[in-house]
Amino acid sequence: MQGAFRAGDGPGRFAGGEDDRGREIVELPFFMPAIAILTKSWNTASMSQHVQPTKVPQEKDFTGGMVPDPSCAYVGSTGEKEVDERIMALVQETHNVSDHCLLSEMMITAVRISRGAVTGGDFKLMNRALKEMREANEVFYPYRNHRKVAVFGSARTEPDDPEYQTAVRFSRRMREEGFMTITGAGPGIMAAGNEGAGRQDSFGLNIALPFESTANSFIAGDAKLINFNYFFTRKLSFVKEADAAVGLPGGFGTMDEVFEALTLIQTGKASIYPIVLLDAEGGTYWKFWKQFIDEHLARLGLISQNDFSLFKVTDDVEEAVSEVVNFYRIFHSYRYVGDQIIIRLNEALSEEAVASLNEEFSEVVKSGTIVQQSCLEEEDDEPEIDRLSRIVFRHRRRDFGRLRQLIDAVNVSETAVAK
Repeated sequence: MQGAFRAGDGPGRFAGGEDDRGREIVELPFFMPAIAILTKSWNTASMSQHVQPTKVPQEKDFTGGMVPDPSCAYVGSTGEKEVDERIMALVQETHNVSDHCLLSEMMITAVRISRGAVTGGDFKLMNRALKEMREANEVFYPYRNHRKVAVFGSARTEPDDPEYQTAVRFSRRMREEGFMTITGAGPGIMAAGNEGAGRQDSFGLNIALPFESTANSFIAGDAKLINFNYFFTRKLSFVKEADAAVGLPGGFGTMDEVFEALTLIQTGKASIYPIVLLDAEGGTYWKFWKQFIDEHLARLGLISQNDFSLFKVTDDVEEAVSEVVNFYRIFHSYRYVGDQIIIRLNEALSEEAVASLNEEFSEVVKSGTIVQQSCLEEEDDEPEIDRLSRIVFRHRRRDFGRLRQLIDAVNVSETAVAK
């Protein structure tokens, strides 16, 4: 199967024949879009001059290292030795590829999909989803060391509504604190988020809908506007790229986005980050939402009390800002190596602080104790953060609300420098 790529067009746009501006259309193998992200030369000329990269690079594996590393021991087979060999040869000849084994496996998987039990619709869906993921990665890559906050909320909110003005103030304050803003690029709260952050410090993840597909004026035409056909690839970008999420009042879409983030964090499928549910001053939208959570989910034992640590409800913009900013006061990021969790710190803790953590959080430790140390040998794939101190322990990998409480305790702990 082959598709036609419009030379000079944006990534992953396929067509047949000649386009409406007379540009040549070049035939490419169907798997070439999957290679593009690995071979693209990044242009960072349009990067924000307001929100600056963090001093310490950010670790952006949103799963916290829970996805196993690829292995060259077995990359699969198309079922034809000759095709396998041609794929392997092509991969070896492709420049600027960071992982030849993983690229080989992706290409073999693509060939097997084309021959497998899939309909034409399924095949197109998989291809388009991969292209949307690739394009999103290309847009976000130059900003990988910038902290970002996702802002969710209704598309129906009017500019004069207090919720709209609250979103503007919040995004503006987050820009002042060094965070870029990611929105769904639509009207209402999404427009407010882009307005508050400003075009330079905004991303827009637009979704094509039958009745609403035009981006708001604050992000329309910007290089950081990404168009999606599928909600699932769009939501992946929200969760993967954000360092915090803030929900303002909204409908089904807002509920979907908030519960998606809560579910992924509660189950350990995504790294913990702050989730703030922000209302206009005096508003009751999220208070009644929390009342539902209290009276129906918690009362029936469908969630634990520690799960309430995964989100914060407030109608105070400054409290919302503090919740996000203070989460990264000492805490930097975490990942897993086997059953060990490595929590990277912006500052080393005092001995007394580590002892206090051991006393207060002994039940989250599978065996042994919480120790403070330098980077592990297994972290040599992240040399840019190897100077950070770590606390390391064998984690039970459950009750992530309690792990959030541990991170909160770290952020108010005495540091070695302060002592």
